Amino acid sequence: MEPQGEKPVEADGVSITPQLLKSHSGEFALESILLLKLRGLGLVELGCLGQCLGLEWLDLSGNALTQLGPLASLRQLAVLNVANNRLTGLEPLAACENLQSLNAAGNLLATPGQLQCLAGLRGLEYLRLRDPLARLSNPLCASPSYWAAVRELLPGLKVVDGERMTGRGSEFYQLCRDLDSSSRPSSSPEPGAAEAQPWVGPGYWELWPTRSSSIVEEACRQFQHTLQECRDLDQQAGDSLAQAQQTLGPAGSTSSFIF
Repeated sequence: MEPQGEKPVEADGVSITPQLLKSHSGEFALESILLLKLRGLGLVELGCLGQCLGLEWLDLSGNALTQLGPLASLRQLAVLNVANNRLTGLEPLAACENLQSLNAAGNLLATPGQLQCLAGLRGLEYLRLRDPLARLSNPLCASPSYWAAVRELLPGLKVVDGERMTGRGSEFYQLCRDLDSSSRPSSSPEPGAAEAQPWVGPGYWELWPTRSSSIVEEACRQFQHTLQECRDLDQQAGDSLAQAQQTLGPAGSTSSFIF
């Protein structure tokens, strides 16, 4: 279904027009738009989107985009979601010098080299190229060297595909990966075996070897520590809200501040 008041420029898709941008943002001047959500509109062309020079947050997910050319002029863009499109390259994003978070899961990026254009973005910390929950990925994610290649090309990243790479908490994700690797049974076939073999290796149903116990214990410790941090943050948030309500006035006078 087409948005009201908009007609597709092409028979099989929609192109962004000033009218579409104004209707979705509520702004009269394109330069005044800071946040824009254009999810699932059947977009095939970005049209005049490059005129939104003040844009900081942009959601283009769930469309049919094949290129991002107009985004090269968005120097203030900090958060970009282009998941579930048909992109084969991200080159225009090299000019988005303030980009901090990028979700490009569910596209057609085939090789790690296609991420090289992001290497100059010093502020880029969050990158998603696959999303198991949404069943979105890219062809390059199937490579066994995918994880290592991303870390080598973009060493400044803190979080990739929802997993923390560096900084506080990254050890927990590494322990989970180590635990997953250590729990896989050996699949080496017996030499000269002619008869049918079990579908799992010897010892698969036995307890994990002792060498994995330290990994399990440390993973549990890290999990408990992270859980406690969440509880502490929840308590701090509750205290801050209580103080804010007390400062702003009597009960019932703060409803306009609820988002």
